[in-house]
Amino acid sequence: MKFNYITGLGIMVLMISCAPLKKNETDKRSDPKNNYADFFPNEVRPDVSKPCFEGAYYRKLVSSTDNWVGIRGTVILPQIIFDDTRKNPKKPKQYLDNPSIYLGGNVDGQETDIGLSWEVIKDKQGNISEARVAFRPFLRRTSHKSGQESIFLNGPATEEYYWYPGEEVFLSLETIGKGLVKFIVEGAGKKYETTFECAGYTLENKGEFKRVNAIDQMGNEGKPVQPTKTKVNGGKWLHTDLLRMENGKVLIVPFQSERYTEMNCPNVSFFSVMASDAEKRKGAEEINISGTGH
Repeated sequence: MKFNYITGLGIMVLMISCAPLKKNETDKRSDPKNNYADFFPNEVRPDVSKPCFEGAYYRKLVSSTDNWVGIRGTVILPQIIFDDTRKNPKKPKQYLDNPSIYLGGNVDGQETDIGLSWEVIKDKQGNISEARVAFRPFLRRTSHKSGQESIFLNGPATEEYYWYPGEEVFLSLETIGKGLVKFIVEGAGKKYETTFECAGYTLENKGEFKRVNAIDQMGNEGKPVQPTKTKVNGGKWLHTDLLRMENGKVLIVPFQSERYTEMNCPNVSFFSVMASDAEKRKGAEEINISGTGH
């Protein structure tokens, strides 16, 4: 995996090249072909509840720890109304609240957050925007007991990898070999695809996977959320699927409401979630987040 460094974005931005997979990694893969709405006989059920991690407003759906090897879904990106009183004093065109929509997992003790975050962009002339104006891919992993270090990466700062509110995008995170995941964002005539090294992720290890809609808060990780009037409305998941390794094959499994632990953090009052029974059976819902509550 190669990295190209870009300076001048306020943070270090790394561009990931899509390295070819090794033969012994691709030989283990089976293309997902089937859809299984019912529970498997050996399927582990999700926890009734999980504790929130402080620092952001977020709705997370998280699976059990089982033979899951990935997660995917299609979402309409939300509209954003920022709180003008919460500007970043060091970057006055940017806000201290930052919306994100992402997938992720925890396998062999290694956590990943991989998806889209509201970010600055670079135009065709190479100028960096002062404000955050588009959703861009990001990839984050924690360290692993093997010695692999934690890392945070942004996708390339080019217009073919910028997405905007109201656009429909497909997101996919899938373990494809020993220590390797594949990430795809595709929609609105654009596609970003890359592989990402995550030592804990294999097709043999049991893991949990998640889907998150959030208002992150700059410099606030691990602390109580800061009051805000920011709203992120109309984030609509059209479907969400888990990927399951079963008898040597990867199967597409609907992320229906009995397959996940529902987390609305720090409190359910900040979220409005709308879904019919039919939508719940396929992992679909519309999510509105408001710092002033609903």
